[in-house]
Amino acid sequence: MLKILYIIFFSIIATNCSFNKVVKHHGVPFLDKKQKTLIVNESTTNDIRKILGSPSTKSKFDNDVWIYIERKQTQSNIKNLGKMKIYKNDILVLEIDNYGVLTKKEFLNIDNMEDIKIVSNTTEAGFARNSFIYDFMSSMRQKINDPLGVRAKKRKEISQR
Repeated sequence: MLKILYIIFFSIIATNCSFNKVVKHHGVPFLDKKQKTLIVNESTTNDIRKILGSPSTKSKFDNDVWIYIERKQTQSNIKNLGKMKIYKNDILVLEIDNYGVLTKKEFLNIDNMEDIKIVSNTTEAGFARNSFIYDFMSSMRQKINDPLGVRAKKRKEISQR
């Protein structure tokens, strides 16, 4: 009986396992191939929208800057307990002039990414609890929270009882 339960248990586990990796896709698919059809000083905003769709991010400075993103993640090996791993990260930055013509195109992929190191040092407070600035700011906070002094009067009455 115990052998039958083991067989059923392992067969359920084996049938639910998949050998295909799960891929999470975000952004414009095949961005690296689609960006090659865009020509600097010839393509217009209509051409860009037709090929790539609407941008992921837009900003307006001297010229419009449109940013398109493609990102693919998959689960890593079993030893990392299924943690998601980025295996494709493409970014296309397009600069468009006031007339709607593409003036600059920059394509970045995962090889262009740089590791950012975060500093673990912390900034200390510029004033101590017994300083003039701390006392002044505390009194200002108290006056903002209770401008008429109603809470202080209630606390005094409660403490006298």
